[in-house]
Amino acid sequence: MTSPQQLLRHHQLHAKKPLGQNFLSDPSVADRIISRSNLSASDVVLEIGPGLGALTFPVARHVRSVIAVEKDRQMAAVLRELISESPSSSITLIENDILKADIRQLAGSAGQKIVVMGNLPYNISSQVLIQLIQHRNCISRAILMFQKELAERIAAVPGSKDYGRITVMLQYCAEVRHVASVASHMFFPKPKVDSAVVEIDFMTPVHPADDEKFFARVVQAAFGKRRKTLKNALSSSGLDIAPQAAEDALRSVSIEPTRRAETLSIAEFVSLSNRLSKRLS
Repeated sequence: MTSPQQLLRHHQLHAKKPLGQNFLSDPSVADRIISRSNLSASDVVLEIGPGLGALTFPVARHVRSVIAVEKDRQMAAVLRELISESPSSSITLIENDILKADIRQLAGSAGQKIVVMGNLPYNISSQVLIQLIQHRNCISRAILMFQKELAERIAAVPGSKDYGRITVMLQYCAEVRHVASVASHMFFPKPKVDSAVVEIDFMTPVHPADDEKFFARVVQAAFGKRRKTLKNALSSSGLDIAPQAAEDALRSVSIEPTRRAETLSIAEFVSLSNRLSKRLS
C-alpha cells in the first residue's frame, strides 16, 4: 500500500478539511475491519467515500464487487488511475455525492441486497445513516467508521447522555455491534479524535410503527428540545398538538408526561407514535 502522503504529494493534492478527508495510513486497519466483518465472496459492497482506496482494494479481494462512490473529483481521478493499474476488475467507481446517489438503483443493478462500507466524515454521518435507514430494504448491513463520539451515540442505551434521535431511529430497525477501535494516529492527516467501526445489521423492527414517517417526526420532536419534559417538547413542536392532548396521549401509553426523551425505550416511542397518529388522523 502506497502511503496517502506519497499519493497526495505525487498528484500535488491536499486533504480537504471541509470534506472531512482523513485517509487510512495503516494497512493493518483495513485487514482488521475485513477479518471482523464476515464478508463473503458473494457480497456486493457499496463503499462511501473511498478516497485513495485504502479500504477499497483489500475489500475487493474478498467480495464479488465493490461500487465506490466518491464526491471529490480530484480524489476520484487518482482512484480511477489506481484501479486501472490494479489486477482487480471488480471495482466500479462512481463520481457522485452519496447523499444524492440513488441507493435503490445501485442495489438493483447489483441484483441483490448490498453491504455498505465507508469511513464517514462527521458532518454527514447522521444524514447518511438516515438515508440508509430509509433504504434498508435493499441493504443487508453496513460496516461504517465514525468519530468515536458518534459511534457511542449509535450504540447508546436509554437514560445515557449519548442516547438521542439517531440512536432511536437506528436501533428501531437494526442491531448495532462494535467492530474495532481506530486510533487517530492511523490516519493522515491525523484527526483530533479517535474513531470506531460499527456494524449495523438491518432487521424487521421488533416493535413496528404504524406509520414510520410519523414515528420519525415524533422522535425528532421529542429530542428537538431534550431539556424539556416530553409533554412540553411535543406540544411546542411542529406536530400541532396541544399540551393537554400531549399529556393525555402520554398517559394513555403509561408514559409520565414529566419524563424526558432520553429515558424512553424504542418500544415506548413506538407506542407513543402509534397513539398520536390515531389521535391526529
